[in-house]
Amino acid sequence: MAAVARLAAHLYGERMFHLIVVLAALALGGYVVVVLGVRNLFNPTVWWQSIAVWFAVAVIAHDLILFPLYALADRLLARPRHHHGGAPRHPSRRIPLTNYLRMPTLAAGLLLVMFLPGIIKQGAPTYHAATGLSQAPYLSRWLLLTATFYLTSAIWYAVKTLFAQRRSADGAATSAPATTPPAQQSADPHPGGPTPSPRITAAVVSHQEASAINTGQRPDRQAGAGLADTEQDEGIADQGGARK
Repeated sequence: MAAVARLAAHLYGERMFHLIVVLAALALGGYVVVVLGVRNLFNPTVWWQSIAVWFAVAVIAHDLILFPLYALADRLLARPRHHHGGAPRHPSRRIPLTNYLRMPTLAAGLLLVMFLPGIIKQGAPTYHAATGLSQAPYLSRWLLLTATFYLTSAIWYAVKTLFAQRRSADGAATSAPATTPPAQQSADPHPGGPTPSPRITAAVVSHQEASAINTGQRPDRQAGAGLADTEQDEGIADQGGARK
């Protein structure tokens, strides 16, 4: 059974649950058409007011026109912004703008779909006869609500951006490395490298002292030998003078 389900999913391109839901929706639509009848779905006298025409227009307008447009707009909003160097500018400080445009647009679109007959004043005589009111306020109120949605979203986006910039500035200030004073830098015998151990330092000092001692003894010995030769020459000269 699992192998059959995997084969069906491979052929269909989606899980079997998706196929079941689609078939159930088609069955429900067929049942509605059978119960209501074609005459109730299509009005030959005023055809553009028929349910079937509005349904077909809604499907075509949404799936073939509106959906590609707002999908493209959403993709453009979701793209990261780059400066001239090609890298994103301050990625930690930038608040994504996508959701702050999605929400007011979704709310305004839902209100437009719900109150579209009143906004376009469709059936104005029937509405006035039933309620005694006019449909004129629908458009102005929908525009006012839409402006309120976008203004609220813009204010909230500005507040979030301000707080994000402050947090990033505080984090950069606290994480900045402490600089070494010039005096300490000059006093450091091994700048930019590891400090040698005391054993290594003592060995180096001993070697330097031994070298200095060895190099210091050689001139002394040569000087001593020169003095001895001079003294011998002077002694020989004195002895020769005495004999004379």
